[in-house]
Amino acid sequence: MATRVLQRVGNGLKQTKNGLQAHGQVTVVVRSLSGFREDSWFKSLFVRKVDPRKDAHSHLLAKKEDNNLYKIQFHNVKPECLDAYNELCEGVLPSIHADPEYPCELVGTWNTWYGEQDQAVHLWRYRGGYPALTEVMNKLRQNKEFMDYRRERGKMLLSRRNQLLLEFSFWNEPVPRSGPNIYELRSYQLRPGTMIEWGNYWARAIEIRQQNQEAVGGFFSQIGSLYTVHHLWAYKDLQSREDTRNAAWQRDGWDEVVYYTVPLIQHMESRIMIPMKSSPTK
Repeated sequence: MATRVLQRVGNGLKQTKNGLQAHGQVTVVVRSLSGFREDSWFKSLFVRKVDPRKDAHSHLLAKKEDNNLYKIQFHNVKPECLDAYNELCEGVLPSIHADPEYPCELVGTWNTWYGEQDQAVHLWRYRGGYPALTEVMNKLRQNKEFMDYRRERGKMLLSRRNQLLLEFSFWNEPVPRSGPNIYELRSYQLRPGTMIEWGNYWARAIEIRQQNQEAVGGFFSQIGSLYTVHHLWAYKDLQSREDTRNAAWQRDGWDEVVYYTVPLIQHMESRIMIPMKSSPTK
């Protein structure tokens, strides 16, 4: 393409020069292409201007007053093993959560009700960031009860995956809730390069969605599937969810947020989840 553009420009200049000289009207001075101005139309065909960033997205979007790291786990369980899997988790995970030797907390543990079936979702918080995560992992390798739990768990799973997340600065920190509640995990796969734009809109949108105290936590991925956002919501039941979401459309600004954020999304998914008996979020 560049060669064709150069040929057209050269031919056009030559024809213009010959035509004007033939009529004896003007003397044409042809400048070299290197004399074009920096912002000329020609140079804009070949130079892409980049908006420089002075800091990482994680520093711009995450909370600065703490150093929390989150891990979300998705376990796809063999259908015939789901009850046994839940009992196994309820016997081990709360003890890790309650042990002060482990700088981690179980934020919530759920079974998917609507969405992927026979699935468990666990959300952990590590106070102290990556060093806390490493400390917990090293200690758990020496914990016989946990290693036995892992071996038994492996017999019950079809697949598993996890992500490491940071928390958006404008969301609540997840805290224990009394129940009963249902939880919705809405997951968004964004187009690369749009996380800052997403954060700018949701920093305003969350004020609209906080009025019924349904917002639990908002996170974005650091390791695992990248440019992934998770929003966690709590409702009394499915009808409460429907009423709360419909009410948001009656508030100023919500329609604008939806209008401008939908084009940023490549894929989105919703899970309705039920807390396990041992979950701190009921």
